[in-house]
Amino acid sequence: MSSDLELKLYDTLSRDKRTFVPIDPARVRMYVCGPTVYDYAHIGNARPVIVFDVLFRLLRHIYGADHVTYVRNITDVDDKINARAARDFPGLPLNDAIRKVTEKTEQQFHADVDALVCLRPTVEPRATDFVLPRADGKVDMVTLIKQLIARGHAYEAGGEVLFDTTSMPDYGALSGRNLEDQLAGARIAVDAHKKHPSDFVLWKQSTPDEPGWDSPWGRGRPGWHIECSAMSAAYLGEVFDIHGGGLDLIFPHHENEIAQSRCAHGTKVMANYWMHNGFLQVEGEKMSKSLGNFFTIHELLADWPGEVLRLNMLRSHYRQPIDWTVRGLKESSKNWISFGNIVREHMNATAPDQEFLNALADDLNTPVAFARLFELRDLALRGDQSSGQALTASLRFLGFFKNAFSVKMTTSYSPDIKMSPLDFVSNVQNLSGDFEIRDVAEQLSQNLSQAARDFVLKFAVGTTVKKIKSIFPDDASVERLIELDRLRLSARKAKDFKGSDRLRDELANMGIAVKDGKDAKTGELTTSWEVAR
Repeated sequence: MSSDLELKLYDTLSRDKRTFVPIDPARVRMYVCGPTVYDYAHIGNARPVIVFDVLFRLLRHIYGADHVTYVRNITDVDDKINARAARDFPGLPLNDAIRKVTEKTEQQFHADVDALVCLRPTVEPRATDFVLPRADGKVDMVTLIKQLIARGHAYEAGGEVLFDTTSMPDYGALSGRNLEDQLAGARIAVDAHKKHPSDFVLWKQSTPDEPGWDSPWGRGRPGWHIECSAMSAAYLGEVFDIHGGGLDLIFPHHENEIAQSRCAHGTKVMANYWMHNGFLQVEGEKMSKSLGNFFTIHELLADWPGEVLRLNMLRSHYRQPIDWTVRGLKESSKNWISFGNIVREHMNATAPDQEFLNALADDLNTPVAFARLFELRDLALRGDQSSGQALTASLRFLGFFKNAFSVKMTTSYSPDIKMSPLDFVSNVQNLSGDFEIRDVAEQLSQNLSQAARDFVLKFAVGTTVKKIKSIFPDDASVERLIELDRLRLSARKAKDFKGSDRLRDELANMGIAVKDGKDAKTGELTTSWEVAR
């Protein structure tokens, strides 16, 4: 255990920032609500994944990697999943179709968050594995519901099992809502079988074309909230240290988790610290498919390296709203590359900077932490080796530059080594993003030879990394293109227009459309390339 850091976390329930004191320092326990796996996760879903990955890393640093248990569930029973399964696999029995959908989308989710260099949780339970009593005796949903009924906190009505919110005197403490407030405008007629309009479903009946399990209350399926109460207790116990998730989950999901768990187990709390990350908007507006600004992690990874997305997410404090913009991504990309130029010189560094760690320990204050990293970067660029060491270890603490791919991205960017055209394309191919080639060239301008710069400038504005990759699959294709263009220009200057046109056609077959012109000032022949449509 590291004794040089005092971790403080903002607790949504108590509404203040408190020093973190674990129930058992030898077994620190955290639960975070995970994805509902029916489609690709959007960039808003990435925020809690990245935020709580940073907290997971910090807890492991303080208490030891073997003494922290991080559970993040997978919700694989949901009406959206049912609809997707029926759409994609109409010929299969529903339960089989649902399994196919959730297994595929779970794999997609893992691939995406792996690209964001997030550590895998210690345990990642699937909701459907915790519906019925288990052979290993771990907590399950049906047993929890039985306990709630036995303790007088739940009842059967209208074919459902419902939680009785009036049975819990302090229901609503997390969100600040009380039952009287919730009576206003309640649809009493619609929910006539409920004792109180705010009572929520623990178990509901399933029709023949819906997934279901046999239970004491008939064939049905669990409500959303009971899932997390069961899975958290199964791996972390009746009371644990930290429960996290997005701000949108405070009500009703987390409020109802607290009610179920406390009333089923007879405990005063479910978790000692409740943490919630803020909302994400895109270019100043709420992310929405109707507005055309809805982006999945998968889509963004086609345009930007995962570490750039991660850096961009961490520039804002986790409790504050974040505005996701292309401008911000470009700035994060430049910072990432500038960091990488230093990291490659100090790959053996192991001691993160203390000021950096202090900032993280103050309720994950990543803006202050990155301000310190920028300071270390500037010192390192002026030749301070110790700052370079501290910067490298701090960045790698956050997950950056851990794998060879991201470090390789920067290894040829030394200002004293000029890139050839072939070097330039090789570095471009290491990028996973769809940056414009001119933007990449500007970032690398000091490293480009004149020949490489000419090579880049032959492409029209708007040509991107993705397009470059489609044209230059290997070094030989770069060399061939340069040689063909040299021969074509020679033929044109010699007025061998048939030969010039033949070479132009050969370039077109490689995917390059050639445009010739003259320099307005000098009258010299100029050539530009663009990807053939």
